[in-house]
Amino acid sequence: MRFLSTPLVFLLCRLLHHPAGASPTPPRSPLKDQAVFTPADHQDAYDENGHNSSARQVSLALYTELEELARLVDITYCVSDTTGPGISEPFTCPSRCAEFPSLRLVTTFSTGALLSDSCGYIAVDHDRARLIVAFRGSYSLSNAIVDLSTIPQKYEPYQPPDDAGSSNVRTTRASDCKNCTVHTGFQKSWQNTRPYILDNLNTQLSLHPTYSVTLLGHSLGGAVAALAGLDLFSSLANATANAVDLTVTTFGEPRIGNAEFSHYLDDRFSLLPDSPSTTLTSSGDIRQKYRRITRLNDPVPLLPLTEWGYTGHGGEIFISSSLLPPPIAEVLHCVGDNDINCIAGQDSSIAASNEVRKRSATTRRSSGEDIITPMKREIEDVLAEPWGIPSRYKLWELFFAHRDYFWRLGLCMPGGDPFGGGKWRGGWKLDL
Repeated sequence: MRFLSTPLVFLLCRLLHHPAGASPTPPRSPLKDQAVFTPADHQDAYDENGHNSSARQVSLALYTELEELARLVDITYCVSDTTGPGISEPFTCPSRCAEFPSLRLVTTFSTGALLSDSCGYIAVDHDRARLIVAFRGSYSLSNAIVDLSTIPQKYEPYQPPDDAGSSNVRTTRASDCKNCTVHTGFQKSWQNTRPYILDNLNTQLSLHPTYSVTLLGHSLGGAVAALAGLDLFSSLANATANAVDLTVTTFGEPRIGNAEFSHYLDDRFSLLPDSPSTTLTSSGDIRQKYRRITRLNDPVPLLPLTEWGYTGHGGEIFISSSLLPPPIAEVLHCVGDNDINCIAGQDSSIAASNEVRKRSATTRRSSGEDIITPMKREIEDVLAEPWGIPSRYKLWELFFAHRDYFWRLGLCMPGGDPFGGGKWRGGWKLDL
């Protein structure tokens, strides 16, 4: 069966996931009852430097911030390129807006309904002196997979005008990124959105020159947030002409470019292995300027495929639990661009090449089963019939994990997805 109707797929997956009589566990605070969780056994989890997993656990401060940012990025799914409830002033929406009474909406943006366009919002938080720019993921699973297969193109960083005289615009140009290529759709999406973001941020920083800037993105929106972060380093400054305090946090971000691009991003955000910001254990991890959150069994951070010339970058924080919200002991710092103790361990093409140089499999912790090899044929099916729904259930099962980051993301309704907390899995839709 190649083409299944949306209602039929929905009903099928409901039946597979929820036996008769099952009742949902209501969402709870991510820090409540943390003691009841039994952390997975990490005693044999070592990275290439000999650190065990207890040294990888994020600090309580960072965990708390990531949980909050997951809810903020969930609000982006109220912004639509065509129809939808939207976000209105002061900061009101059917989703989680009421959980952030100190936020004030600056603007929402939607550059169109094509895959090369973007949706999201900009908000200001006067209580915490910060500006928030959040990018939504893409709608349509099959379209997203097709888009992930696109041929890469040369990376084109932002170049400020030669006559930039505003106190909010740097006159120094971005460093060249030698031999860097990126996903064509991601770059086009950011280029289409960039004028809206830069104009609004320049205005807000003129009014609030000491405010920090927080960029957020889920799924394909994470890739746009990454490119935005690189450009904002080169285009924004506060009133004293110093660099803006900029932080990027992405959830389920796909691979953006080749190894040269990943190294360039690592360098810009001080994510190189010898950088102080990459120290595994420290309460100072809250100051890490790029957080790339990945999750067990989420295939999107492993797409586009390695053989297409793509690779991950640094700053990864791996959630090794399927619980919502995850126990803090299962939210772990990773080392380098492709730490096989993290999501890269579920890509056989990476794990195999690393095992030659690293410890044997008995001395490292596997992050989970290989999820890329069984997906390749399914991706080929989607590429062959991009408007159909994959008949294999495995692909859909994997993409459920793509929504589960602290809470279940992607549904604009009060409190977010009602099935997005606790151990009971349910409440999904066919979107990324």
